[in-house]
Amino acid sequence: MTIVVGYDGSTPAFSALERGIRLATVLDTDLLLVTTWSYPQVASATGFGSWSPEEDAQNLVKAVVAKVFPAGSPPWFRTSVLEGQSASILLEQSKGAEMLIVGSRGHGGFSGLLLGSVSSACAEHADCPVLVMHGESTRPLNLAAGTHLASVPA
Repeated sequence: MTIVVGYDGSTPAFSALERGIRLATVLDTDLLLVTTWSYPQVASATGFGSWSPEEDAQNLVKAVVAKVFPAGSPPWFRTSVLEGQSASILLEQSKGAEMLIVGSRGHGGFSGLLLGSVSSACAEHADCPVLVMHGESTRPLNLAAGTHLASVPA
């Protein structure tokens, strides 16, 4: 089985990733980190120039993987950077998964909401259990079990 984590670079998404790594360790399962990208809805007369949202998403993933696994990612950890709507992609990627973990709020423009549209859609429509992380993780998770423990930074 696999734990799927949605990641967009936000603080709640980083908490989701941290919790996903810890749960994958305890449950001795794989983890798939999913990041999505899309072109903005607003068209520009000059185009996008050399800007590439796909490249930005790839760089975001590379940076966070280097942060959580400075010695290199373990074999049970995979990443996927896909074009499209975040909720739809996360729902598709989490079919058959052990769990889907997302942050409560991404980088959307409505910061007063308690739950973002992606996390809300995932919680409502996923075929697996969904864990929604709020902000920074403050409670440690007991890592007494699992064989992946050696590859998780302290």
